[in-house]
Amino acid sequence: MNHSPIIYSLRAPKTLQGTVQLPASKSISNRALIIHALARKRDAAAPTPLDWEQAPANLSDCDDTAVIVKALRDNPDVIDIRAAGTAMRFMTAYLAVMPGEHVLTGTERMKHRPIGILVNALRQLGADISYEGEEGFPPLRIKGKPLSGGIIDIPGDMSSQYVSAMLMIGPVLENGLELRLKGHVISRPYIDLTLWMMREFGADADWTSGDTVVVRPTPYQPCNYLIENDWSSASYWYEMMALTDDPDAELQLPGLTDGSKQGDSAARYIFSILGVKTMFAKDGSVVLRKNNRVVPRLDYDFVNSPDLVQTVVTTCVAKGIPFHFHGLQTLKIKETDRIEALRNELRKLGFVIRVEENYDLVWDGTRCEPTGEPIETYEDHRMAMSFAPLSIIFPGLSISHPQVVTKSYPRFWEEMKKVGVEITEVKNLTEG
Repeated sequence: MNHSPIIYSLRAPKTLQGTVQLPASKSISNRALIIHALARKRDAAAPTPLDWEQAPANLSDCDDTAVIVKALRDNPDVIDIRAAGTAMRFMTAYLAVMPGEHVLTGTERMKHRPIGILVNALRQLGADISYEGEEGFPPLRIKGKPLSGGIIDIPGDMSSQYVSAMLMIGPVLENGLELRLKGHVISRPYIDLTLWMMREFGADADWTSGDTVVVRPTPYQPCNYLIENDWSSASYWYEMMALTDDPDAELQLPGLTDGSKQGDSAARYIFSILGVKTMFAKDGSVVLRKNNRVVPRLDYDFVNSPDLVQTVVTTCVAKGIPFHFHGLQTLKIKETDRIEALRNELRKLGFVIRVEENYDLVWDGTRCEPTGEPIETYEDHRMAMSFAPLSIIFPGLSISHPQVVTKSYPRFWEEMKKVGVEITEVKNLTEG
């Protein structure tokens, strides 16, 4: 029996005012959970149940965090992390140092997302990990045991999550860990975020050179930890502000801090030249308003904030700003191939995006005839949320499978309604 996908038709308001609730940071939540669990690891004889009374406060309620919570709480033999790439990487390292045998699996897409670099690094430390299917990909069978640690070389130009996964287990390794990152290090702010959080829990970990990180065998200490709200999710409201014609528009985003360790806090700087002013209020809110600074063309390297690419691409085409974007190599192995997904879906709206060598995305203003078809989301939450603000420019814009937002921002559509966006569920427009 065929089930037609849910499709939302969006109409944006003429004015843009309101207070928007952001989710807690998924990146911080997932790290805090793993570190908190490792902080309670007292010996290798038996796993320590997660102490929910002392668990980090303001945990994200998104799908990606929920799968880690469930795994740590229930400790099942088979752990299904579904589409959560962060959970797959972090849990692989975590389970390698915790007693017990587990199979770690996920969606069909997850079974085609590479994990070999991390598995090889853990095996060099003595981890017992085998592949249940295709070599180099999940599902994994992991038999946890104490590991001594040591010096490991790992590529720095593939995924910072491999690096973060290794670093977080460093304090529980008998001899600590020295990671030497080979090649150009990408997404460095995410590695810095991991190190900062580790130190918040008492670890002794830091860069010793531009490509080497040392973690000494100083145990974590449990602590009360409050999680900041999510700068990645804030980017969609920056896009709304950039695209609205309302000169008096104002949005308040509680729970974001000046000087945040989140890499995607770079959104405030990028959007400052795309028409958005950021102010930090005394009550802990970010206030967004219009400014008159819009560049005629944007060249930018997203190597440190790849999760902002879709938001900035859609903003630029809607505002008619040609661009050349670099540092996008990790977009090929995300929830979907985000480079191809952007090209395909923007063509439906009449924009022709080019891909140049090294996965650069380029737009020189070339247009084509729009098709009016619904925007496909490819099981990728960021496709849905980055395209939704385009309803300001394209009234009645339709988005297929809008429920994918639960991966990181479950209340996204409710918050869109709060600021006046009309959302109508429609039948599949391609059906008779």
